[in-house]
This record gives sequence, C-alpha cells and structure tokens, in this order.
Amino acid sequence: MAGLAAALAQRGHQVTYVAEREMSRERAAQGWKVPELGAVPCQLAYDGGTVNRIVREAPADSLHICQGMRANGLVQRAQQQLRRRGMSYWITMETIDDEGWAGLAKRVVYRYQWLQHRNHVDGILAIGEQTPAWLAQRGVAPEKIYPFAYFLPMSVAPTREETNQAQPFRFVYAGQLISIKRVDLLLAALAGLAGLDVELVLIGDGPLRASLQTQAQQLGLKSVRWLGQLPMPEVQGVLAEVDCLILPSRHDGWGAVVSESLMVGTPAICSDACGSATAVHTSGVGGVFASGDKDDLARLMRECFDKGKISPDERTRIRTWASALGADAGAQYLSEILRHFSQGGEKPLPPWVRSGPFVST
Repeated sequence: MAGLAAALAQRGHQVTYVAEREMSRERAAQGWKVPELGAVPCQLAYDGGTVNRIVREAPADSLHICQGMRANGLVQRAQQQLRRRGMSYWITMETIDDEGWAGLAKRVVYRYQWLQHRNHVDGILAIGEQTPAWLAQRGVAPEKIYPFAYFLPMSVAPTREETNQAQPFRFVYAGQLISIKRVDLLLAALAGLAGLDVELVLIGDGPLRASLQTQAQQLGLKSVRWLGQLPMPEVQGVLAEVDCLILPSRHDGWGAVVSESLMVGTPAICSDACGSATAVHTSGVGGVFASGDKDDLARLMRECFDKGKISPDERTRIRTWASALGADAGAQYLSEILRHFSQGGEKPLPPWVRSGPFVST
C-alpha cells in the first residue's frame, strides 16, 4: 500500500501511514526493501498504547483504511478504538483461502466478524478476483464492496529494444519455494512441453528447493535455471527480459509479481486461485488456468510458445495498458470510490477494467 499512499499524497491528500514495523523478517529474507513513502509520514505502532494514541489524536473528520477484518494484529485494536470514538473506517481485504474444513470454518467466522463491523464500515476494498463475491456471500451488502488491487509504483526496468529469436522461449517463476506456490505443478507442466525450445527460470528460495530440484531431475528437465534469491530490482530486470511469467499458486491473495510482470511488458499466466487473475483476464495476454490442473497450465504455456516472443512494440503497449495497475491509477480510483460513497451515482469501474484488454497486433 506504500505506493498508493505516496500517490494519494501527490494528488493533494494529507496521508499518514501507520505500520507495526518497517519490514517483516520474512519479507526481508525474500529480498524486499522498505518501500518509499515520499512525503507521507510513517508512524510505527509497536504496541497497543501507541495505537490508542494515534487513534485518539486523529482528526474527527479523518478517513481510516484498515488492513483486514480479523487476525490482523494491532490493526484490530485500531478498529476497536475507532468504534469507541464513534468513527467509521474502510477495510481492505485479500482473497481468502477457504479450501477444506478450515475454509468452511473461515466462512462462518467471517460472517460473524462482519456482524461486528458492519455498522462501522463505510466500505470494503476487495482485493482479488473472487473476493467481492466471497464477501457478498458472507453477508456484506454489495453497495459496500469495491473491487480493488495492490497498486504498485510503475517499474523503471528497461524494455528490450529488440527480440532475440535465437534464445529459447523463456518462462519465469519468481517467489518462494513453498508448497502453496505449486512450483511442483509448474515443473510437471513443463515436462509436458518436451521437444519445444523452452527454458524455465526460477527466482527465489525456500524449504522445497532440494525436493524440487530432485523432481526436475526425475522428469528429465534440463532447461531449468535456478537463480536463487535476488534483490527486487534484479527481479524486475529478469522479468523485463523473459517471455512469460507463471504464478501457479494454490492460493495467492493477489500476487504482486503478476502486476510487476505486466508493468514491464511481459505477459503473465496464473492460476484462478490468484487474486491477480482479474488483471490477467482483462489484460488479454497470458492466461488463467484452473488451479491444480497441470494439463490446463501446460496448454496455456504451449499457446504462449506458439504465439511467439513478444515484440518490443507489443511490450510497450502492454506496459502502457498495465499503468492501470500502477499507484497513480490506484490513487485516482480510490478518490473516485470515496466520491461515489459521499455523493452517490454509478460505481466507478476498476482502472484495469476501464482500460479494456490489450490486443496484440
């Protein structure tokens, strides 16, 4: 949300960013850096007392956007304090992983949680393709639900000036090597492309690296490059050089790497369990496959291969389209949402929907 906060400030809004800490150990280990907030002041709320003070000192006419509805640490305390002051707030929520018995329990819990929040929440910024419908099923009034995204600063990674046709068609995965990301499914799908001049680049590390490397050997995959953990700027550079990103996750609240890929002009394939599937669907490039379906993933990979490498002009057009996922577009969209809430009229369309699909020529 840091890029969105900075973009809101650039549009003339007075914004304060509140977080429990600058960076989690997990994110730091993945190569993330503390994001730039520009002119936005950041207050670190290490404990409940600090949260109480921040809420107490907030102007009576201020607007508050809170991350999540439950299991959200000190944000929950902030929401409690806002209710005690008689102040309303907005909630941002990602797609919920509700598979299996645990998922059934989550559906019940969230319906109960909404009963506690509903008289104090002005609206929910629903991040992910399935989130709006999921919230409506939990009892949230449709007029309070606004499709949303994680809007990122536009990438400064350079676009290729020419396409190297001599290189293999390169797919890339960037993320942790953990079970929920289903890199094993990606390797199995790649094995189904035997005989094609393709290469898979894997960026990231995690507890499954050794077992995944063993799987690749057993499948006879010789065109897999394991780059390990890279700093985020280097990841963006790789994304700008490859031909297609793949995010095969069993669940991803959004999947920021999909946005990052499109924003450097590279098509993306993701599972329908990724929140960013809404952006991929609308982009008109890459594709969305049924989560867990190896053959469906292999089909999309083959289709991308058959279409050939993206030309520099097409990359530029994809980058232009993907500005709809950028922080500036997000700030404009949030301003429109707040205007709609206060003045009524038709709900604003999400910027990635309003832009329409990118069409290859």
